[in-house]
Amino acid sequence: MVQNIRPVFDAGFTLTPMPGENVINGFVLFRYRLTGEASLAGSTISIENLNRTAMDALVNISLLDGSHYSLLLKPRENSAEIPKAETGWQLVFSYTRLGVEHILAGWDHLAFVAALMLIVSGWPMLFKTITAFTVAHSITLGLATLNYVSLPPPPVEALIALSIVLIAAEAIHLRKGKQTLASRWPWILAFTFGLLHGFGFAGALKEIGLPQSDIPLALLFFNVGVEMGQLLFIGALLSLIAIYRRFRDLPQRAPVFTAYCIGTLATFWLIERLDIMFISG
Repeated sequence: MVQNIRPVFDAGFTLTPMPGENVINGFVLFRYRLTGEASLAGSTISIENLNRTAMDALVNISLLDGSHYSLLLKPRENSAEIPKAETGWQLVFSYTRLGVEHILAGWDHLAFVAALMLIVSGWPMLFKTITAFTVAHSITLGLATLNYVSLPPPPVEALIALSIVLIAAEAIHLRKGKQTLASRWPWILAFTFGLLHGFGFAGALKEIGLPQSDIPLALLFFNVGVEMGQLLFIGALLSLIAIYRRFRDLPQRAPVFTAYCIGTLATFWLIERLDIMFISG
């Protein structure tokens, strides 16, 4: 359900809704055209009804002269003064937080990371595998966001779901004693599928928008935020496992059960996304 929120500017400005409302990986995107005679710098923007939600709102304002503002508003801080010039720290904070929220709201990406952890044995290999995934999706995130390469979103989303199914299947085979590619070189699979996941991150970032004057900086810190969120997720999983093991032994079939759960969920996503892809096609 989309919350009834809307931006409100000072008197003298007129806001006109534009078509193209989208819901992407938990983000709801609204677009407006703003007109007015006075200078926007120094005026106030607020998000009506944001204080009745638990959501943050990223406000991107692009002016005709090419200048750009990025403001992050929260339920308890649902208004802000538009500065005369956006500082680099404002942009860094906004896009880092956006990256963290994007990965933590992206259940498919988190499921993939959890499945990767099931096929890895030992801290050195876990570090190598997660690093390979990070490097890979950083490459395609940058290339796709800067329009050097592109793939249509529906097939990308379907292939991301398929990648989770394949990794979950590899984890099941490994736990049953079968030697697979994943058991020998998990970082290769992580890198290969990471390239695909980067297109998924780029699709969301393109829809949300980047400040045209500081694209490299915004892209860099969005990616930093994604990695921070990913590390938070991995740390939380490892902490839960460690806490559980302090009180009782982890059931021997727990990894297999977890892999089946992840694979089943990913199969549902795959069917759902294939259905959407064929309908839209």
